[in-house]
Amino acid sequence: MSEVIDMEKLPKFLPSCHKEAENLDIIFTCSGAASVGKIGHEVGVLLTNAGQNARLCCTTAVAAGSEMHLDIGKRAKKVIVIDGCPMKCATKVIDKAGIKIDHSFTVTDFGIAKQPTLDISDEDVLKVALEIADKVGIKLNLKP
Repeated sequence: MSEVIDMEKLPKFLPSCHKEAENLDIIFTCSGAASVGKIGHEVGVLLTNAGQNARLCCTTAVAAGSEMHLDIGKRAKKVIVIDGCPMKCATKVIDKAGIKIDHSFTVTDFGIAKQPTLDISDEDVLKVALEIADKVGIKLNLKP
């Protein structure tokens, strides 16, 4: 008996950022423990999943000095950094690593206040993602 596979339920495998960095817009995000940090990370996820040739990369691995992740950032087609708040921790990590930043954004600059919560709205994530995608030229495949 043959099982029917629902292709929509299979995981979406991402391009290997280490093998394909030159062809990818690499996104580094804040993953701070407040609303805007989580929004920034979720924007990176959305731009990766719905974008073409955009790929979230591990900011923490860069901070830890991972040679592979440093190399990814240095070979990227474009580097996009999304910070949550004006502390700009992700930007500082990428700068300190010697990786050239092509675009830098801060979630609070989009009129979203930092709150001591991890409960965020999909509307805020989509708002920031659409504006960033427009500014950096990432075409999104979003279903209405």
